[in-house]
Amino acid sequence: MSYCVNPSCPQPKNPKNAEVCQACSSKLNLRDRYQVLGILGKGGFGATFAAIDLMLPGKPWCVVKQLRPSTDDPTLFKMAKELFEREAETLGRIGNHPQVPRLLDYFEERQQFYLVQEYVRGHNLHQEIKKNGPFSEAGVRQFLSEVLPILQYIHTQRVIHRDLKPANLIRREEDRQLVLIDFGAVTNQVNSIASSSSTQTAFTAFAVGTAGFAPPEQMAMRPVFASDIYAVGVTCLYLLTGKSPKDLGTDPQTGEITWERWVTVSEPFAKVIKTMLEVSVRHRYKTANEVLAALELVPYTESLAQSMIASSLDKGGGNSSFMITSPATKIGMGERGDRTHIDRTSRQATPAQTPPPGSNLAGAMNYQAPQNYGADKNRWTAPPAKQQVAAKKPTPKLDANAILESFKNGRKDFAQQELGNLNLSKANLPGAIFHQSRLMQANFQKANLANADFGHANLAGADFRNSNMSRVYLSYADLEGADLRGADLSFAHLTYANLKGANLCGANLTSAKVTEEQLVYAKTNRSTIMPTGRKGFW
Repeated sequence: MSYCVNPSCPQPKNPKNAEVCQACSSKLNLRDRYQVLGILGKGGFGATFAAIDLMLPGKPWCVVKQLRPSTDDPTLFKMAKELFEREAETLGRIGNHPQVPRLLDYFEERQQFYLVQEYVRGHNLHQEIKKNGPFSEAGVRQFLSEVLPILQYIHTQRVIHRDLKPANLIRREEDRQLVLIDFGAVTNQVNSIASSSSTQTAFTAFAVGTAGFAPPEQMAMRPVFASDIYAVGVTCLYLLTGKSPKDLGTDPQTGEITWERWVTVSEPFAKVIKTMLEVSVRHRYKTANEVLAALELVPYTESLAQSMIASSLDKGGGNSSFMITSPATKIGMGERGDRTHIDRTSRQATPAQTPPPGSNLAGAMNYQAPQNYGADKNRWTAPPAKQQVAAKKPTPKLDANAILESFKNGRKDFAQQELGNLNLSKANLPGAIFHQSRLMQANFQKANLANADFGHANLAGADFRNSNMSRVYLSYADLEGADLRGADLSFAHLTYANLKGANLCGANLTSAKVTEEQLVYAKTNRSTIMPTGRKGFW
């Protein structure tokens, strides 16, 4: 089928081989090159179409965006054209990023402007939530680690996205990476210039983003870089709840989204979201890097809170019992509203939702820095096992095929699962979340685990030989006896990870967050690249 792009066409659908529209006689193939197959979406000032490029081998798919300035004023049309060309140049520059669609072409035809961009095959986050349900806290933190570097990149190019939302974030089918689409800069720039003119045109009532996701200053047509940060914050709420901003409600006094009663997350992470959602730009994070820096501190804040709890238990007395509701009891970021009951006399965790045996959470509940670090310059030793932990009710065990199929269908969250002895050799699982899962003796040899989350996971004896673990999160993970020979651990987070007996011979630890004291307990050789970038020594 061919599709007519004439906005006035009464019947745009045409037979596949038609050269002119049967309803309005408009020429169908744009620039004698792009055969439009159907419409993807439209608004007041344009439309987006799916097309194929007839000039390239294989006739690859592409996205054609049409901007139609409905004005007869030649001055305004000239301004629109100049801004369109300027924005096309900007989009061409932005498209150099692997997670932003490339600009393939731009041109004017029949008093309308067209941008041709790379077609991204996959499902957007709105579709992902509808299919698989809301994310856990770990899932949202992983999302932020993926989307914020993209945002930081486009901001360094002096571009504000203005319409960041779940529907504009696509999980690319080929590599499961997030891709940011639908840059509204062209439309907004053209319309804002036109609306400043005394001439009343159709440009004066343009959309400035999506209601609920756009902050007040953007709705007032004064967007700043921090406007995109607000939109990311609202997107986090959608990922956590599956609810649109209008369904969450707002405070009539302040205009703030009343989200707290819908979400159960740790207090440190809730503070990050709250700062992203500040109505006043003055109090909001100004850059994506500020948010990333705040997220870096969340695990430390949680551990500090846990240490304080453990300290209060050591100092406490009597036979009374109490309920811990501190965020530290929800340190396994996927837990939603869990409670752990501690009896001061027995010092045992008793109700149902306690951590499984061997979980790092059990150790964390007794963690005190002075006791868990040796006198020889803070060398890491395992937290003392003071508590007898009640066994967690078993959940159905996922096998390797189930994980791979679920990941292919958009699921990334496999937190708190029993996955021991799993064989995922050569698996492609970038960004997967195995937070607090039990993966003893699992086989990840030659797997792609870039940006994955193994925080607080039990990985004792696991095989990671020659795997891609760049930027992987392994804080507080138990890697005792794990085989990491030849693994790429560049920029990995290994804070407080147990590396006793871990084999790091030939591993790449460039810029990894790990201490010399931790590495004393691991096996290294002259081929090990240390965090400094030097081989064989710190």
